[in-house]
Amino acid sequence: MTEQEILQQMEALQEKLNEIRAGKAALSVGTSITEAEKEKQHQEDLQRLRGLRLIDDDFMNACFDGYTDGAELLLRIILNKPDLRVKSVKTQRRMKNLIGRDICLDIDADDDAGKEYNIEVQRAEKGADRKRARYHSSILDAHLLHPGDDFSNLPETFVIFITENDVIGKGKPIYRIDRRIDDTDELFGDGEHIIYVNGAAKDASTELGKLMHDFFCTDPDDMHYKELADKVRYFKEDEKGVAAMCKVMEDMRKESKWEQIVASVLRWLAMGLSYEQIAKGEGITLEQVHEIAGMKKA
Repeated sequence: MTEQEILQQMEALQEKLNEIRAGKAALSVGTSITEAEKEKQHQEDLQRLRGLRLIDDDFMNACFDGYTDGAELLLRIILNKPDLRVKSVKTQRRMKNLIGRDICLDIDADDDAGKEYNIEVQRAEKGADRKRARYHSSILDAHLLHPGDDFSNLPETFVIFITENDVIGKGKPIYRIDRRIDDTDELFGDGEHIIYVNGAAKDASTELGKLMHDFFCTDPDDMHYKELADKVRYFKEDEKGVAAMCKVMEDMRKESKWEQIVASVLRWLAMGLSYEQIAKGEGITLEQVHEIAGMKKA
């Protein structure tokens, strides 16, 4: 098997994993465990749930999905626009790039003025790379203009990174990035905005500082903003909310197990083992080996 063939299989597999994450495909690997093991995992999930915060992306995704009041609060404070009205909000929206890398938006929102917002929470500095912000902005633009549209119809866009630490490193609570004309020191005015919010700045005397405090709270009773506290309380204390989050964690566990099997199977394929040998060694079916190899779609 050539390196190019392996790369093609990995690309096909990544698409499959994306479908699994989006709920468009079932996880085919077996996950049979005893009742005692299930209960142990459930108790571990409940313990983990108690420690989750809005800065943790899976929990944030659950809290903000479809929650216009929460997204509206977030954007009003970050942009200092108290009259901003959010029209719709969705989490984990995948944007396709037919000739390059796709992106998955943590929060995708728009307002009643037609402006578009992509909000990302990033705990690791690598995840908030400046060129990633640039790339998100470019893909967002590519999805907002339709064939035949005039370029002047491109709406104003905001890519906002909320980071655990001060990734810019200048000691500011927020960094607003816009293009400027160097020779005149004037704003270029192309409608593209990139913003970094420093999650380490939790000055309780400011609205933004209180918001960042809430993003790092594990207890909703300690939060400043009712809109956020109510949603966090629902997923941590309400029976239905807790069940929904436990389901998310269970799905993540299955996905992680499947990805481990995938990596192992790809290694065996690269070494030239037969599908039968791989299936027996990994404890999976021949159909699953074909699926991973990209030779047969599930």
